[in-house]
Amino acid sequence: MRIGELSKKTDFKIETLRFYEKQGLLTPVSRTEAGYREYDAESLKQLRFIQKAKTVGFSLSEISELLTLRVEREQHSCGDVKQIAEGKITQIDKKINELEQMRKALHKITDACCGGPEPATSCTILNALDGEKK
Repeated sequence: MRIGELSKKTDFKIETLRFYEKQGLLTPVSRTEAGYREYDAESLKQLRFIQKAKTVGFSLSEISELLTLRVEREQHSCGDVKQIAEGKITQIDKKINELEQMRKALHKITDACCGGPEPATSCTILNALDGEKK
């Protein structure tokens, strides 16, 4: 199948498929004499793998590593794959913690604000962001 058909079957834009090709995540099986990229059923499976991996938060470099493990299954263990997934969980947990800290800080400064019609010259939120205490 050509890139347009692959795009329709996966909901990836053609530009995205070309980007994935440049990044080494997708390789056309061949090219026609006219230079059109041709893909097969394995390309479709690979793109669905990429879609699912993106859905659970893997970056393109992590997806590239997972694709390598997928292709070279005989040379790698489940432990290799699990290590990547656990690394992603650690990153997500760290991000959640950072977001919770941001949320607490925002609550603190918004709780201190009167939120009234007064001029913002004494606004506690602006002062907190300026690093000032009034």
